[in-house]
Amino acid sequence: MKILRRKILKKVKQSNLWIEHIINDERVAGDFNVPVMDVDIYFRGGSPCIFCRGSRMLCGKTRCSAVIRLYSLLKVKSLVNSERVFGSSPPGVFVGRIGYPYVYAGPLIPPVIGDTSLFDMPEEWIGKSMDEIVGFRTGLIRGKFRVNVKKPFNNEQFLSRTIEIALSREPVDTEALFRKKPSGRFIFDDEVQPMGPSAPLSKIEIDNAKIDHRIEKAYGDTDLKAEEAILDLYFSGVPVSRIQRAFSVGAFGVKGQRKMVPTRWSITAVDSTISRRLIDDVVKENPEISEYRVYNFNYLGNKFVILLTPSKWRYEWIEAWYPGTLWNPDGEGIAMGSDWEGYHGRTSYASLGGCYYAVRLAAAEYLVREKRQAGVIAMREIHPSFIMPLGVWINRESVREAFKQGCKSFNSLNEALEYIGSIFSIPLEEWIKTSQLIRDEIFQEKITKYLNLKIG
Repeated sequence: MKILRRKILKKVKQSNLWIEHIINDERVAGDFNVPVMDVDIYFRGGSPCIFCRGSRMLCGKTRCSAVIRLYSLLKVKSLVNSERVFGSSPPGVFVGRIGYPYVYAGPLIPPVIGDTSLFDMPEEWIGKSMDEIVGFRTGLIRGKFRVNVKKPFNNEQFLSRTIEIALSREPVDTEALFRKKPSGRFIFDDEVQPMGPSAPLSKIEIDNAKIDHRIEKAYGDTDLKAEEAILDLYFSGVPVSRIQRAFSVGAFGVKGQRKMVPTRWSITAVDSTISRRLIDDVVKENPEISEYRVYNFNYLGNKFVILLTPSKWRYEWIEAWYPGTLWNPDGEGIAMGSDWEGYHGRTSYASLGGCYYAVRLAAAEYLVREKRQAGVIAMREIHPSFIMPLGVWINRESVREAFKQGCKSFNSLNEALEYIGSIFSIPLEEWIKTSQLIRDEIFQEKITKYLNLKIG
């Protein structure tokens, strides 16, 4: 059966404060009234930041994301005074993707001793403020070493320590000696995710690493395929973020075939793998729900709404970005996009990226707990108060939270849609126009109804 796929992009008229201009990259000093402290400040071409200075909100946002990131970076820089850093890794590691297959990888180390687990545990971030989350991100110093992801063990000196950190269940006391003082280079650009200072490693030592025996077992089994290792760990109760971390450093797979995976890709790969198997092996075996259910949750300028319909498994993810937000910075209207899959899944990568798979995982988990299957239409309305990208975790964890908070049940689709319309700021008809599955639910007669009429 051919897998259907459709992406919809449209505009809804809306005013915007964005100004269009082109500027050359320019080094700026002293205009932001911040201490220099070895922090080089740059402006990226096309950015309004050079004119705004964090005060005019020319980007349309309600707060200046660049200033928040800068002050958070300055805070951690004040704790780094030499080429040597000693701290407790959450544990955390990072594998880059620029230059693939030759990338930079290494441990994440805050200049703090103690329980730092919250710094790299997105499952615990719901309810935290934007400033707190940025603090977690920028508070981690990235130690870097160059590695060929397809032959990672050629750099055994640093890789073995990085793997030990990735397999740990608790913060790991880590001492890193860098070739130079961790960089404080900062680019004023609201599309850049918050990240801490970084520097190439010269030496690394770890102490008191408490390895998670479940992950260690998967690491030691060189006959176990990576997908099976991921699933075994998930069903053993290992948090998804820990599985993603170990997967990224090449801890799983058959001997001779293991390789490192850039962090961004490993997150999506694990979300996709677990959700697909949950859907195929569990969800599709369950009876359908008998009513329409609506769940919702608001967080950091995002409105999440999930509609479950009484049908066999199918899934759609819809995003609506207001002007002044990351993916619609200079638009005159609200940009809406969707992607979906039917009962038999999909054969191509979703056009909306990692968010699609993160939300699919949260939905699959809930249906497994409920021992039911349903059609899932998940929607996200992003307002300018969501001032910077934070990663796909916010979608997975917000939808998980929406399911935790319970639902409102309805006997008809019209009642459910009317309730959804009362939650969103964007008119309901725009969501209907964008959604393939809602339109199918409204306009397509079910075969069972046809059969009932014939029998009658």
